[in-house]
Amino acid sequence: MSIKENYQTIKNQLPDPIQLVAVSKTHPVSAIEEVYGFGQRVFGENKVQELMEKSPLLPKDIQWHLIGHLQTNKVKYIAPFIDTIQSVDSEKLLAEINKEAGKNNRVINVLLQVKIAAEDTKFGLEIQEAKHIFQQYLEGKFPHIEMTGLMGMATFTDDEQQVTQEFLTLKELFDELNQLKPLKTLSMGMSDDFPIAIECGANSVRVGSAIFGRRDYSK
Repeated sequence: MSIKENYQTIKNQLPDPIQLVAVSKTHPVSAIEEVYGFGQRVFGENKVQELMEKSPLLPKDIQWHLIGHLQTNKVKYIAPFIDTIQSVDSEKLLAEINKEAGKNNRVINVLLQVKIAAEDTKFGLEIQEAKHIFQQYLEGKFPHIEMTGLMGMATFTDDEQQVTQEFLTLKELFDELNQLKPLKTLSMGMSDDFPIAIECGANSVRVGSAIFGRRDYSK
């Protein structure tokens, strides 16, 4: 199928008001422009360098989400324009984002990335760490941050029961923190598992290959 057909297929599966983050990593500017032309405005990138190369070439009203692991020394490059950093996996990183946001007279949206998968390769905060950081945020430690929610990745497995349980774990934490401060974004689910994520309460999904096709993994 074409990118347009893929995009419409995904959009037709998303009930309102679920946010679609079109994951454009490793795909060319031309493909992003095509999806932009369908009305999509929220795009996700994994790597700072790739984001820095693409963003100047594309419309200014795109809301860029950084969804990959972010090193503290690279925050300064995206702080002037990034809409949301979904992959905050340490207090040190959050402090750096707060600092660079302040330098740019901005408030940057962030999601705490929580480790829910059984795989060791996944980044993310332990649940107790996430609660601790959230409490510090509530106490005003990060004035240039707007903590809008949580993000998580389930284990890459065909075991739907395991995936469901992992997503429900994150939903439970989201509900708990939401009692302390209203949160708006629970980012769960990718091309292979977003329908399960939605059933478990996700209101934002990150879909790449199901829209753009297979990626060039050599990049």
